[in-house]
Amino acid sequence: MSKTAGSIIEAVLRKDPHEFEFIQSVQEVVHSLEPVLVKNSQYIHILERLLEPERTIIFRVPWVDDKGETHVNRGFRVQFSQVLGPCRGGLRFHPSMNLSVAKFLGFEQTMKNALSPYKLGGAGGGSDFDPRGKSENEIMRFCQSFMDELYRYLGPDQDLPAEDTGVGPREMGFLFGQYRRLAGHFQGNFTGPKIFWSGSSLRTEATGYGLVFFARLILLEMNKELKGLRCVISGTGKIALHVLEKLLSCGAIPITVSDSKGYLLDEDGFDYVKFSLLRDIKSQQRSLRDYIKSYPRARYFEDSKPWNERCDIAFPCASQNEIGQPEALGLVNSGCRILIEGSNMPCTSQAIDVLRKAKVLVAPAKAAGAGGIAVGELELNHEYNLMQWSPEDFETKLQDSMKQTYERSLKHANDYGFLKDSPEALVHGGNICAFLNLAQAMTDQGCV
Repeated sequence: MSKTAGSIIEAVLRKDPHEFEFIQSVQEVVHSLEPVLVKNSQYIHILERLLEPERTIIFRVPWVDDKGETHVNRGFRVQFSQVLGPCRGGLRFHPSMNLSVAKFLGFEQTMKNALSPYKLGGAGGGSDFDPRGKSENEIMRFCQSFMDELYRYLGPDQDLPAEDTGVGPREMGFLFGQYRRLAGHFQGNFTGPKIFWSGSSLRTEATGYGLVFFARLILLEMNKELKGLRCVISGTGKIALHVLEKLLSCGAIPITVSDSKGYLLDEDGFDYVKFSLLRDIKSQQRSLRDYIKSYPRARYFEDSKPWNERCDIAFPCASQNEIGQPEALGLVNSGCRILIEGSNMPCTSQAIDVLRKAKVLVAPAKAAGAGGIAVGELELNHEYNLMQWSPEDFETKLQDSMKQTYERSLKHANDYGFLKDSPEALVHGGNICAFLNLAQAMTDQGCV
């Protein structure tokens, strides 16, 4: 790493030494931007300013459980940058949520949105509240208390929250309902799958489908196709399940999904009937072990991850840093040649080193996971806000958006000396393109 890049990271470390997730995401981006900083030293100062969020909101969230006892959780919203437009980014309810995670999510979303064809800022946030094991009334009371504080920082021209881990259609409905009551008017600007208040009815499929479309673009460059390729998937959230669904329509052979307790392997590959069963198991909050009752040839591995299974393509869709050095070695030894990031920052820096040396092509979540942003442009436009797209229109728009992102990433990688067939060309090109878009807007608006 150059002296300039190193000094930028050292400054972040001095300021926020305990924010490990945020520091890791900054290190990855700064590494990509080294040739940009060398070419134009003006960008050094712009990057230093970009790495400080525009607004950080931390607040307490008191709520009452069904026994009448009061609990207090902590809420976060980091509006990282609005220089390109109103913020868009997820809300995550999980015990691991803290300021570092909120900043990391906000920074990643800022870069992801800047890489997309649309004019959106980036934000991230949530709470350390755990919705698991809570009644529906308890979740509703928590969401209403959470929104009591956050609503004043939201709006169609300011910040547009979306789903993330622990926040699904039910939670978004509770959050929006409280926002509407407090704001005093109806603005369907929260993003989720309920068309009446959130925009496109196909919003929930966008990210998962987009990951598969991105994989198809990479394979097309290699004169290959998805049909017949073995794919390992982690997670059973909406992104993972929609990846699985779209892989089936492309003729691929998805063989794994996972949850917090372990992973499920079906060597025969999932099909549409099996997919329907998985979806039912997930919606009913049952264990993946129940799948084996219907398909006894399948196996469930406790306290394990699927990265040692023989595969051609990996789709990590569970959480940040789910692939460490041992898991990366497992992927390499299992024959994996392409990794498509579904979750934000699924690989540790040590894992990335292993994958790079083994020439495993990595498609970063900033590019491959940008499918959800494709519907954001119309969701911002009130004229389209309550329109339902046909599946055909939706897929056409989504594929066009993913192709633009893919081509833009490769072009910027090539412009700054990264070879097209380099395993990290998409990573570096995506980071460079996103940063240059942000830097230009900051310069134009006098934010430097």
